[in-house]
Amino acid sequence: MSTHKVGPDITVLADCLEVPGIGFLPINAFVLHAEQPVVVDTGLGLPDRDFLGTLGSVVDPADVRWIWLTHPDRDHTGGLFALLEAAPEARLITTFLGAGIMSTERPLPMDRLYFLNPGQTLDVGDRALHAFRPPLFDNPATVGFYDDRSRTCFSSDCFGGPMPSAEIATCTDVGAVPAEDLRAAQRLWASVDSPWVQLVDPDRFLTTVDPLRSMDPQTILCTHLPPAVGLTTQFIDTIAAVPGIDPYTGPDQAALEQMLAGFEPGGPQ
Repeated sequence: MSTHKVGPDITVLADCLEVPGIGFLPINAFVLHAEQPVVVDTGLGLPDRDFLGTLGSVVDPADVRWIWLTHPDRDHTGGLFALLEAAPEARLITTFLGAGIMSTERPLPMDRLYFLNPGQTLDVGDRALHAFRPPLFDNPATVGFYDDRSRTCFSSDCFGGPMPSAEIATCTDVGAVPAEDLRAAQRLWASVDSPWVQLVDPDRFLTTVDPLRSMDPQTILCTHLPPAVGLTTQFIDTIAAVPGIDPYTGPDQAALEQMLAGFEPGGPQ
């Protein structure tokens, strides 16, 4: 993992994971350096990741007051329980559904939960965080938010896209990616992560995009994309056109056997 700042108030904890046949998927967490510090998502839980150590390089975990879990998928919850232990004053922001999903794996400290639904607002001392449901999502508990002080939208999975290399996946500005390549990556991710979008009515879907136009964020921070500054119109135009997109179909068993044939047991991979 690596870290970099986006403006004076936000630190990105950048990571990625190679997905064969798709590319390198960014997997970010964030620290919002508000009066009451907020950690947004907690990264991967793989044995070689040290989320808490990386987080500790930018903020003392004991100072964290809020953990905003955009949804309880495993690429967002890797460091969650270690952080809850290291940040005894922190409350975990999720939804009723999110808490239920997480409780099937490990009991949650119920007295530390804070249920926040789309349309509601959280005061973190020096700013208000406005919760909303992103237009694209893969989990019913998904809740992103808009920080009106930094003009930043934390969009969870929405707007994500695989990148061609680990270096680009963890870079400081996705604006370095050519616009057409970025659009193709975001459309691919929409077909992978939100396959239901092939079934929606385009006009009804556009009503879920309108709140983003109203926010007019200067910066979009997606879990699965490098930071995006000044690209809101481009991003909205991209996702507004995804209804009816063909869902992604992954390799079948024959393709898996072909891939495995290239590996020797115990040999280099």
